[in-house]
Amino acid sequence: MSSAGELPCYTLIHVPSDAELPSETQLREKFEKGGDKERTEALKKLIYMVLNGEKTSQTMLMYVIRFCLPSNDHTLKKTLLIFWECVPKTDSNGKLLHEMILVCDAYRKDLQHPNEFVRGSTLRFLCKLREPELLEPLMPAIRTCLEHRHSYVRRNAVCAIFTIYKNFEFLIPDAPELVTEYLETEQDASCKRNAFMMLLHVDQARALDYLSGCIDQVGSFGDILQLVIVELIYKVCHNNPNECARFIRCVYNLLQSQSPAVRYEAAGTLVTLTNAPAAVKAAASAYIDLIVKESDNNVKLIVLDRLVQLRNTSSNEKVLQGLVMDILRVLTSPGLEVRKKTLNLALDLVSSRNVEDMVMFLKKEINKTATESNDENGKYRQALVKTLHTATIKFPDVASSIIPVLMEFLSDSNETAASYVNEFVREAVHKLPNLKTAILASLREGIPSIQSPNIFMSALWILATYCDAEGSLEVLRLIKQSLGDLPLVDTELAEQDQPKQEEIEQKKVPSGPKVTADGTYATQTALSSTVVSKKNEKPPLRRFLLNGEFFLGASLATILAKLAQQFTELNGVGSERSNRFRAECMLILASIIHLAKSGLISHQVNEDDLDRMGAVIKIIAQGIPGLDEQYGDACKKSLELMLGAKSISRLDAADKLTTSGSARSKDFVEIDKTINFTQLLAKNNQQGENLYDSSLSQALGTAPKDTKFDFSSSKLGKVIQLAGFSDPIYAEAYVNVNQYDIVLDVLIVNQTSDTLQNVSLELATVGDLKLVDKPTPVTLAPNDFSNIKATVKVASTENGVIFSTISYDVRGSTSDRNCVYLQDIKIDIMDYIVPGNITDIEFRQMWSDFEWENKVNVMTPIRDLREFLNHLSTSTNMKVLTGDAAIEGECGFLAANLCAHSIFGEDALANVSVEKALPMDDSSPIVGHIRIRAKSQGMCLTLGDKLSSAMRSRRDGQPIAAPSA
Repeated sequence: MSSAGELPCYTLIHVPSDAELPSETQLREKFEKGGDKERTEALKKLIYMVLNGEKTSQTMLMYVIRFCLPSNDHTLKKTLLIFWECVPKTDSNGKLLHEMILVCDAYRKDLQHPNEFVRGSTLRFLCKLREPELLEPLMPAIRTCLEHRHSYVRRNAVCAIFTIYKNFEFLIPDAPELVTEYLETEQDASCKRNAFMMLLHVDQARALDYLSGCIDQVGSFGDILQLVIVELIYKVCHNNPNECARFIRCVYNLLQSQSPAVRYEAAGTLVTLTNAPAAVKAAASAYIDLIVKESDNNVKLIVLDRLVQLRNTSSNEKVLQGLVMDILRVLTSPGLEVRKKTLNLALDLVSSRNVEDMVMFLKKEINKTATESNDENGKYRQALVKTLHTATIKFPDVASSIIPVLMEFLSDSNETAASYVNEFVREAVHKLPNLKTAILASLREGIPSIQSPNIFMSALWILATYCDAEGSLEVLRLIKQSLGDLPLVDTELAEQDQPKQEEIEQKKVPSGPKVTADGTYATQTALSSTVVSKKNEKPPLRRFLLNGEFFLGASLATILAKLAQQFTELNGVGSERSNRFRAECMLILASIIHLAKSGLISHQVNEDDLDRMGAVIKIIAQGIPGLDEQYGDACKKSLELMLGAKSISRLDAADKLTTSGSARSKDFVEIDKTINFTQLLAKNNQQGENLYDSSLSQALGTAPKDTKFDFSSSKLGKVIQLAGFSDPIYAEAYVNVNQYDIVLDVLIVNQTSDTLQNVSLELATVGDLKLVDKPTPVTLAPNDFSNIKATVKVASTENGVIFSTISYDVRGSTSDRNCVYLQDIKIDIMDYIVPGNITDIEFRQMWSDFEWENKVNVMTPIRDLREFLNHLSTSTNMKVLTGDAAIEGECGFLAANLCAHSIFGEDALANVSVEKALPMDDSSPIVGHIRIRAKSQGMCLTLGDKLSSAMRSRRDGQPIAAPSA
């Protein structure tokens, strides 16, 4: 059902685009002279013609009645049911065709047919009829089918009675009593379900009476009947909350059902009807059990979302905190998305009472992942490290037990996980000064085993920044140990001159066959091994430099400058110890520079790195006071400011989530908010919105929107004029975007004084759009109008264009078919893009993984950098990832990262790098560029076009007026 105003569609038939439709003469010949198989094929062709809007004569209907209705072939009978469903049954005046009387008589005979398939399929067909004149003669036969021996016939008879009573109550006014009596004696589960479903919708009082009589046996019913019982209890309690106490025990019992679907619906109903802690705990336990036992990852994610919704209420959060360890059982699932969502949920719920148990559990999970090295397992390790990091900052008491576990990841081959550990160490030293000594000691022990050059230098930088003046000497010893013997070039050349050491060789020396004591032959083998001393591995920093990582040398220069400044402050300027310390620092840097210029390394060194090392040597030798302070205390203060700003931005993000309702909703009440008294509310508003009705309206796309009225978001704002006022046919379209499909509601108006026949809307799409069905042709009287609807499926996030024409015939005219070309309809990708939220590390990883890039030059009349960034974010639905602390102030330059997701699972990243052409002039234009990266080319190009148009328009969509000179 595409919209609320359309008749329901029960059957979808695919018409091949290359299908050749025969003429009426050919069809008549096949009906008259062909067998059952040929008649079935001809009937299918006739159905295609009817669906395409082809006009067929009344004689064709008689041929079908004469030659197809009497047949007993089941395939032909089933095809006939589809034919009678789609064929017009009334004439132009709305009166029933006389031929349909013959059809009605044939189906009365089929309702008395001895074959249960024929009876059941006929009853299913009667559910789709909307003509009471055809149904009235069949009512006695439908009643008789309730007593048939086969359950297939009985359950379809109940469905037919239900549909007829709902649409034409006068045909069977005693249907509720009839079905109630039938329900008391019926034993088949599917038949009982259909009967109970009918009572649920037409007579809830009788359904409640039946449920009250068998409430103790509900656990033994089939799952299909239990689902209907859950729906009945919800609807009754929703309309009359006083009934909750009567049926709440039944819902509790259904939590133990064998069917996962019943347990899921029962848990959702239970927490909707009551907020009692016992009910919330029972429902949450049922959800957790479903997640653990269900194998489908999509089902796991859906049930996890229900758990997250439970956590949104502050009263439920206290109950769920005791189930954290049960929630962590979900980590046994193989899906990465399920694991990440579970870790986030557990981290939000964990408290000081169970944080130690959670840490022990996560330690075991980390040990499990150590044996596997696939990509998904590496990402899972990253998530575990990130969770432990957050738990340590949140609960400092457990930091002492977590630190040794995290330090093991410094030597991990997964660089992202190791970088998380570095972030943890940096933040922990800043926020937990009482553990500073223990953390730095663990870091010193773990540095020699690090495999990645970037991680090694980051860890060494943290150690040098936070060590005290007395520890500077130990850090210098660690650096010298990581470098090996100095000078580097001389020792390397000496090693190359030595003869190469041989590896251990093992030789098998077979001897001849030997005779054992029992007379059998055996072969004796002697193992000869030559033991040689194995070549020692190079120290890590030396190995990195020999591999051409000379940026480490530039970073090491900064570290040595810090250490020299700290050590000089402790021992005094010009003392022998401080001079010796500075001399060793200069020797290390001079050795690295000599190695870079010696030609031993195949990689070419960057001149910037050489300049940095040379400048630091001069600073260490001469001691420039201003720069010494910058390398020392000023650098540390800047780092602490950054970490503090990060914590504040994290809290702000949490507050925004709370106020938007997507995170925990605290019991805050706004000033002057209306107070609702339950006793004074209308009955239909006491329990909120009906979940079954709201979910159905959301699925159909008819759910009302609670947004403030805005012309751009109303229907009038989405109307596109397709034809001109002087065209014979005027057309305009309302474009309704509903997630993965687009519904075009086209209004066509006949502006001529002629009757237009076969008015057809022809559609063609460009892009990743697919037309679902072909619109049915209509006939327009003079100055008449009509609505034509078409559905287009969307498969990816890229711009799409729908081309359309209207073709028609003029009644009484002998001219060719006329045509009106319509305006193109452009589909806006903003309907499919939502703001994304990722960390800086994830952004850098995705930026390197995405292969498509689009660079857009900035040309905008906006003069303020911050206003320009906010305008881009609002126009493109992209979230600014860079914190406010990093982009505040006026410096004439701005760089920020943005991210967005699409409903198709695609990600898009953007990097904005802009500056004022004249920094001192407020009216100077903004120059720079925006780089967009995405996994697909279509999204990358489409988002670039959207950014280009957004730069030239205001937030209300109107062009920006260029400022006057």
